[in-house]
Amino acid sequence: MAKSSDQNKAFGWAANDKSGVLSPFHFSRRENGDNDVTVKILFCGVCHSDLHTIKNDWGFSHYPIIPGHEIVGIATKVGKNVTKFKEGDRVGVGVIIGSCQSCESCNQDLENYCPQLVYTYNSRSFDGTRNQGGYSDKIVVDQRFVLSFLDGLPSDSGAPLLCAGITVYSPMKYYGMTEEKGKHLGVSGLGGLGHIAVKIGKAFGLKVTVISRSSEKESEAIDRLGADSFLVTTDAQKMKDAIGTMDFVLDTVSAEHSLLPLFSLLKVNGKLVALGLPEKPLELPIFPLVLGRKMVGGSQIGGMKETQEMLDFCAKHSIVADIELIKISDINSAMDRLAKSDVRYRFVIDVANSINSA
Repeated sequence: MAKSSDQNKAFGWAANDKSGVLSPFHFSRRENGDNDVTVKILFCGVCHSDLHTIKNDWGFSHYPIIPGHEIVGIATKVGKNVTKFKEGDRVGVGVIIGSCQSCESCNQDLENYCPQLVYTYNSRSFDGTRNQGGYSDKIVVDQRFVLSFLDGLPSDSGAPLLCAGITVYSPMKYYGMTEEKGKHLGVSGLGGLGHIAVKIGKAFGLKVTVISRSSEKESEAIDRLGADSFLVTTDAQKMKDAIGTMDFVLDTVSAEHSLLPLFSLLKVNGKLVALGLPEKPLELPIFPLVLGRKMVGGSQIGGMKETQEMLDFCAKHSIVADIELIKISDINSAMDRLAKSDVRYRFVIDVANSINSA
């Protein structure tokens, strides 16, 4: 792997402690190796896991941290062994930038489950250097972990697909949600993940119901995002009427919450798939699981092949995230708003047009 060089100086915004406050940070990227692509970053989405990581909510943050794993940019340099990309190509970089390439998971195109998985930030590369993410001006990535962006996919609103998109797409495929049109999918939580799940679910021909604590987003869910119905968990009568009506539930909620109401919505043989990552473990209700032959599962992003498939699918169906574009200098206020769920539905940083003037 290529070494760092003063000739490859980079600039980003980093958190230096668990306060999570981000500030300008100078560092170096490694030199572009024979198998690498150097990417000038245009846009980077702001994922809820970015917030968890800079705050050390999960207990394994290593500072300083430059977050960001929903990266879209332009290839500015390619190594001599790179065959998939050329200079000037528009490309994406998602949650992972390395894996062992030899384990069972890697051999099945499931690099996202590799025991030696290398995340885009808050991780170490195989040479021991710390990785920094997309709230920065450039990144250097092995070509195997770079993705193509089709012409029909916008750079700004397409960026969140690199995490949020694949996070909901992969379980839909794996857990059989796409095998038969008309199946009923419940989407719990209408945030960065949930709103894309609604769009992808409808594109797969599913009946989609949004499940939420309040009716605040009902008109948006149905009129703007295309959901078929909206279910408020605090409405006891409507929850009772919905018992046993859903084939699948995608639980995208990251906050602490009860799973029992979601299990009650499932039919016999129904599947609840957890995607959110709360700070504390959730209680698993065993009785509805056993008595209804129901299944609970999880899913973490997707492998590189499936992520490219997802991007191409979204380009074909004109699926993008609903975003609020911000400058890099606005990132701390954006994080405060994200913590309060005050965003419709994903912040995206206009990196190229704001990082040098921040």
